[in-house]
Amino acid sequence: MSPALPFTCRKAPATGSGGMVVTNHPLGSAAGHEMLAAGGNAVDAAVAALLALTVVEPMMVGIAGGGVAHLRLPDGRHKVYDCLSQAGAAATPDMFRPVSDALPNYMEAEGRANLVGPGAVAVPGNLAGWCAMQAEHGVLPFAEVIAPAIRHAADGFRITAYLTSNIERHAEDLAQDPGMAALFLPGGAPARPGHRLVQSAYAESLRLVAQQGAGALHGGSLGQALVDFLGAAGHLTLDDLRGYTPREREAIFGSYRGFDIAGPPPPASSGVHVAQMLHMLEGYDLAAMGFDSPERLHLLAEVIRVGFEDRRAASGDPDFVDIPVEKLISKPYAEACRARLREVGGAGAVAPGYESRNTTHVTVADRDGGIVCATHTINGLFGARIMVPGTGIIPNNYMYNFDPHPGKALSVAPGKRVPTSMAPMIVLRDGAPAFALGLPGALRIFPSALQAIVNLIDHGMTPQQAVEAPRLWTEGGHLELEPGYAHHAEALRARGHDVQLVPHVGGGMNAIAFGANGEMTGAACWRADGTVSVLGGGLAEAGISFHI
Repeated sequence: MSPALPFTCRKAPATGSGGMVVTNHPLGSAAGHEMLAAGGNAVDAAVAALLALTVVEPMMVGIAGGGVAHLRLPDGRHKVYDCLSQAGAAATPDMFRPVSDALPNYMEAEGRANLVGPGAVAVPGNLAGWCAMQAEHGVLPFAEVIAPAIRHAADGFRITAYLTSNIERHAEDLAQDPGMAALFLPGGAPARPGHRLVQSAYAESLRLVAQQGAGALHGGSLGQALVDFLGAAGHLTLDDLRGYTPREREAIFGSYRGFDIAGPPPPASSGVHVAQMLHMLEGYDLAAMGFDSPERLHLLAEVIRVGFEDRRAASGDPDFVDIPVEKLISKPYAEACRARLREVGGAGAVAPGYESRNTTHVTVADRDGGIVCATHTINGLFGARIMVPGTGIIPNNYMYNFDPHPGKALSVAPGKRVPTSMAPMIVLRDGAPAFALGLPGALRIFPSALQAIVNLIDHGMTPQQAVEAPRLWTEGGHLELEPGYAHHAEALRARGHDVQLVPHVGGGMNAIAFGANGEMTGAACWRADGTVSVLGGGLAEAGISFHI
């Protein structure tokens, strides 16, 4: 009998064998389910879900954003679509005026020009990436895939308390833009739960995308509207949009206790550093330590700290930075890293930086072995907090992720993409899928994915337990603990850690576990509107008909 866990799951899993969609909104999951029911595959379902989420999670994701999609095809190949936003051709290292050379305002620019408004917008990649992967690997007409998103935009949907809380956080900024205010602040106040949100202009934009594909934004009339709206205060041109190309990259593989761990490569950090940290942990008997022990939490904190140290030392856009991937994911290097783990913790200096916590994630699988694990965003909550008139499009504020100071590793440069913590991870055993998972949450993403993998492999948790379990996080400064670990705060302080109790670490995790007989179990956690939708049963076998 396994030991009792210090938490109770708030949601229930779902199981089936016909296909599964897990997203952070019920209507996102339903859109993917609709594709599976229509004979589509995991790619069709994932793209339909993501497009629907641009409607029902408008604060998190949009067609003018960016992200990373990790595909495992039925033949066993892994493909990573890097759809991350990038700086435009006219971008320069001195395009912003920093307000400070020290924390906490190191990343801020005068007038918040890199955070809110036209100057914050980078070249988007989401729509281009979604259309490319659906065209190459989907089986349904794109018009069918985008249909649920159009329907929810045109007919409206009921706002959840989760969306209302996010509107409230940035109501002051949203009020400054007429389009944003009209949608999200009806009558001058944040839309309440249950309010029906209709996005007629965005529905028309999506109809144009249904006809023209990504070209509607990347060179067409939607792109022209975006460029014209940003004007001289922006740094985006129609040529930037036309020239954007999603990058197909090779997945990074590590191994852990007989499992293969696959994740995206740079500029994503997760493939490299989740593998590195798991290789470090492989030298310890975590199961014997027990899930609910301060000894284990201290070890996790130290391993995550070392992972962040190496991430800061060598990460970035591989077109601009040489990253020693093979060294970082090697077992001998992990052994050497264990010497850097301390018996007594303690907060050290952490270099300034920023990454948006506001993202969405989908995990999708079909009955034929196809898997899509994808994390996408418009960067900050509601992106640049502006709306392109007449289109309903909310552009990203990705420029806030660049260092506004010239001469730095993450300074602005034309065509550059900054590192991301996105962690769409797929875990294999004996070549077959075992788990797929991911979550939103910026710098807290890949350490949270690491902990979920440890929960599943070392502690034998169910998928629901693994995604809902309490988390910790550090990058070498303070140590954050969720409420489920609060009873260990004093013990960890006694070991030198600067402990801070927080409501949650990262966002809503979505996972699918795969059984040997084709059965799948999906789980979504309490940190978002996460919902599992599963397809069971299926069509009648050939030759079967109904007659009396």
